[in-house]
Parts: sequence; structure tokens; C-alpha cells
Amino acid sequence: MTCGHCVAAVTEELTGLAEVSAVEVDLVPGGTSLVTVTSIAPLPEPAVRDAVQEAGHTLTGVDR
Repeated sequence: MTCGHCVAAVTEELTGLAEVSAVEVDLVPGGTSLVTVTSIAPLPEPAVRDAVQEAGHTLTGVDR
């Protein structure tokens, strides 16, 4: 992610998942940005990956 528009796009897609209660993005322009997703139930990784890709970005790792 490189800008606030990227952050907004990723946040919008992830908050569209029914279980998601919060999304925080630590933007690192030109580097790897950290996205923290809080949910009321475990999220299937494919759903998260698809949401990030829909926003035009790539999920590179998942910490649970």
C-alpha cells in the first residue's frame, strides 16, 4: 500500500466481511504495511485474501 486511498480500499473490503469488528492499518509506503483485523469469530484465510485482492493488494502473511 502506498497511500490513504489504499488504506481506505483495504479497510472497506475487510469490514465487508460479516465477522469483522475492526480494521487497523499501519501504512508503510514503499514497504510492507501491517493490517490488523479484529473479528468476533475466526476468519477463513481465503476470505481475507480475497478481500485484500479485491482492494487491489496482496496478502503476504497471516499471523493468528
